[in-house]
Amino acid sequence: MNETELINSLEFARELDSKDPISNIRNQFHIPIHNGHLANYFCGNSLGLQPEKTQSYIEQELEDWRKLGVEGHMKAKNPWFPYHEFLRGSTAKLVNASPNEVVVMNSLTANLHFLMVSFYRPDAKRFKVIFENNLFPSDRYALITQTKFHAQKGGGKLFDPDEALIELKPREGEYSLRTEDIIETIESNKDSLALVMLGGVNYFTGQVFDMASISEATHKAGAIFGLDLAHATGNVELKLHDWDVDFAAWCSYKYLNAGPGAVGGAFVHERHAEDFELPRFAGWWGNDPSTRFTMPEQFVPATGADGWQLSNAPVFSMAALRASMEVFDTVGMNTLLKKSKLLTGYLDFLIGEINKDTQGINHIDIITPSDARGCQLSLVIQSQGKALHNHLIENGVIADWRHPNVIRVAPVPLYNNFEDVFMLGKLLENGIRKVSGQNIST
Repeated sequence: MNETELINSLEFARELDSKDPISNIRNQFHIPIHNGHLANYFCGNSLGLQPEKTQSYIEQELEDWRKLGVEGHMKAKNPWFPYHEFLRGSTAKLVNASPNEVVVMNSLTANLHFLMVSFYRPDAKRFKVIFENNLFPSDRYALITQTKFHAQKGGGKLFDPDEALIELKPREGEYSLRTEDIIETIESNKDSLALVMLGGVNYFTGQVFDMASISEATHKAGAIFGLDLAHATGNVELKLHDWDVDFAAWCSYKYLNAGPGAVGGAFVHERHAEDFELPRFAGWWGNDPSTRFTMPEQFVPATGADGWQLSNAPVFSMAALRASMEVFDTVGMNTLLKKSKLLTGYLDFLIGEINKDTQGINHIDIITPSDARGCQLSLVIQSQGKALHNHLIENGVIADWRHPNVIRVAPVPLYNNFEDVFMLGKLLENGIRKVSGQNIST
């Protein structure tokens, strides 16, 4: 569908919904209520909505715990001992990896730290880390502390941590990073580069990076390529194995809808699967499962990503994730990606119409690249952006504000529809007129 076929009307939005082959999936999620009506929820990039099955999945584990106690590890309906195995196939399919390359465990930043223990191994020559502008703060803190931790060795200074971090910045007047600029930075630092660590999708701008090209350039420079996929998993196409990514980590509370603070996930490329010389912080759940319960004194890692596990599976959190992953398995990422493109395309069109109709009184700029985006559109308002965000909240739109000047909205194809997007467009237009002192349109 191209822009010339789009119409700014409620009837047209409803027509699109009537033709949507997965419109009924929306009914499998609980949508928040605002003033007695369904809210317009556009915050799946921060916290996904609860699938209807989540409660029964968690209650099943509570019931088995009540009835079986410790024997639930082997005798529960879904035995707890191999619980992470119930998620392996779905997770591998979602990120396009081999099953042994993925594991559900821990939380996002913890996983990044544990993986960097293995894959950020600086020395006096190679110690630099390239990362993106507007990196999520938790990732930035992780990188800073990792470089400081490694900078001291044997009582001396291995390298200056202040020289280790290279922040990619967009060209003047631009918000997004150009792939050619990223690759040029990699090539110009190839002799001292240890790690390139990016978000697959930048949390602030919503830009999807060319992960395949960046991975190739990183390895050509002799460095390691890692990803934070918090805003990518369940949102955009991923081919972690084929792109030759060394490691990745993600959360499951955004597009994967597993609930606040839910369990994270990790990917380790299979070429590292049996490299037991890689340093790692070990825990007993990462030990070879065939000897785990003999309580060996020496740690023998399981092969693949499982060898980075530390502790028992958080079963209740994983149960919530299972409920959501079953929806993904039913619908399929290809179908979701197709609808996502249509939803964001329609919103992009509506914002263009708003800018025409309001005659530039308070322009809305979409800083998310049109050719490199997932669900999220990041909007910069010429003035009074925070007032416009407040107007949206007051009228039942749940979106979020990111300092200093961005409203992030994410039409998620699992539970948002075209009518949602149309109504958001109307509220944006009315809000623009309100905060700019014009009469609100009808």
